[in-house]
Amino acid sequence: MNAVTELRQLLGSNAVLDANTLSERAAGIWRPDEPLRGVALARPDCTDGVSKVLRYCHDNGLPVVTQGGLTGLVHGADTDDNCVILSLERMNAIEAINVSQRSATVQAGVTLQALQEAVEPEGLMFPLDLGARGSATLGGNAATNAGGNRVLRYGMMRDMVLGIEAVLMDGTVVNSLNQLIKNNAGYDLKQLFIGTEGTLGVITRLSLRLREAPNTRQMAFVAVDRFDQVSALLRHMDRQLGGGLSAFEVMWKDYFALVTSPPAKNRPPVPQKHEYFVLIEAQGADPKSDSARFESALEAAFEKGLLSDAAISQSETDCQQFWAIRDDVEQIVRRGAAIIFDISLPIEEMENYIATLKRDLEPLNTGPLYVFGHLGDGNLHLGVVTKPARYASLRPQVEQVVYGPLASFKGSVSAEHGIGLEKKPYLSVSRSAPEIALMQTLKRALDPRGLLNPGKVIDCQ
Repeated sequence: MNAVTELRQLLGSNAVLDANTLSERAAGIWRPDEPLRGVALARPDCTDGVSKVLRYCHDNGLPVVTQGGLTGLVHGADTDDNCVILSLERMNAIEAINVSQRSATVQAGVTLQALQEAVEPEGLMFPLDLGARGSATLGGNAATNAGGNRVLRYGMMRDMVLGIEAVLMDGTVVNSLNQLIKNNAGYDLKQLFIGTEGTLGVITRLSLRLREAPNTRQMAFVAVDRFDQVSALLRHMDRQLGGGLSAFEVMWKDYFALVTSPPAKNRPPVPQKHEYFVLIEAQGADPKSDSARFESALEAAFEKGLLSDAAISQSETDCQQFWAIRDDVEQIVRRGAAIIFDISLPIEEMENYIATLKRDLEPLNTGPLYVFGHLGDGNLHLGVVTKPARYASLRPQVEQVVYGPLASFKGSVSAEHGIGLEKKPYLSVSRSAPEIALMQTLKRALDPRGLLNPGKVIDCQ
């Protein structure tokens, strides 16, 4: 018997797709024309099914790649013809919403948007938010330690996970579905699986921390002329809003012009002539006092010379339009073949780093460089555009230019997208040799045969 037949005996005939059938699926939302490859695609509907699949693959030496919404950007869930794909698409139940505890228990295949919508009627929110919210799964969000738009106030996915149930490569189920905010009883085992991209175990269920939904939202789009004013404005707004600042998104002028000029649909809320543009968002509970506090903070910033112009939202529609400007990343792709980067570094190093980057890109004769990101938490996104014919030859050179200086700037090659295959050659830029050695020790301890998402993040053989 072959793997497809034996897996169907374990899960049921409809729960396993053979290679021909799974090839009709796309490799991901960013690669719609590339077929999915694998020996089989297993779709268990419960943790016991995941355990059976992993135990079978462990005993037969079959590599396993776990997939969620396939929205990742670093090739962290890539497959080949020799692996079994473990899809959690059928494990999509929201099992419980505990209003008094402000927590939710979900299966790993639940999408981010589904949870957001489920808790909204209870006056609660799950604060993680991404552009791919309708496709990205919560198990994938945890496996990659997703960040998104409001890390400044609520933290990364790691800060929202109370507990995890995971299955090891040999089929062992580790149930650590803690629902307590404070639980200091020994090792925090969930951290073995958050951000490790499915290389140490498969997340099957999660206990997640919910928050009270804010009653108000104030936003502004402001123009700033110098970078030192940008960093000073961040501190000023955070201090004046007393913890209410939820987003501080910065766009360099080239990106802002790109997403507010035809053929882009958005129009500039402030003139395009300035150097930096900042989207500021605050959340609160009192419509009258929160609005007054927000406007007062902006007025004080103007008096201090921290901004040159501002447009303040007057409605929820305005807020949505402001975010649409920031999120219109597709405009970069329309300019040519785009090489997209996700880095982080100290705010005080950003101006010099970007200047260094522009200088070092110039000899490569690339196209435009677009810079934007969640500056409030130190995360920058970079888009380097080139001609499609030059993409393959230029990419390694551009990667070296982008990643090489980060060590001296105390930065990271990955702020929120993970390592996968794409950034693995540059992991040593951000992690020391002892750190990488410890990662390899953990990998060998939990997956000694190297079958779980093989080749991703680190090499351990």
